[in-house]
Amino acid sequence: MLHKASVAGLTMDPTSNTPIIILKTEEGDQAIPIWIGLLEATSIASVLQNVHFERPMTHDLFKNFSEQLNTKVTKVEVCDLRDNTFFALIYFDRDGRSFSMDARPSDAIAIALRFAAPIFVDDKVIEKSKRGDGEVEVLDQSEEGKKWAEYLENLSPEDFGKYKV
Repeated sequence: MLHKASVAGLTMDPTSNTPIIILKTEEGDQAIPIWIGLLEATSIASVLQNVHFERPMTHDLFKNFSEQLNTKVTKVEVCDLRDNTFFALIYFDRDGRSFSMDARPSDAIAIALRFAAPIFVDDKVIEKSKRGDGEVEVLDQSEEGKKWAEYLENLSPEDFGKYKV
């Protein structure tokens, strides 16, 4: 089953200085943290904050190119989580023909935001991102790792403000 989600915020992992995008499901209020690259975080933040650059960024260029080919993004799906790596699909429609392509979630989300396409998260991703008891899985067993896992487990959109970066 797919759950519609939205970007609840962007933050930085204080340990690794890696950006994290937080997806939040509309029903059930599940938060899914996904560690992403700095360039993708910048691209996502720019569209969320309605910042325009003089020259198109890669995701803007992709949108412009797709529009020239009369191709629309209809939805994005974060579809799997394997070995701590998230997977996504981007769904397209061109002249009534639908198709999908594999993508990194960060790129898929950056593109979905530009096309105003809905973002979905598969049940199995939500389940795999948690342990069976509903707790966030702590991979780093150090005190710092446990504190970080507890922090992530208790995230809410209010913790970020609207699209805080």
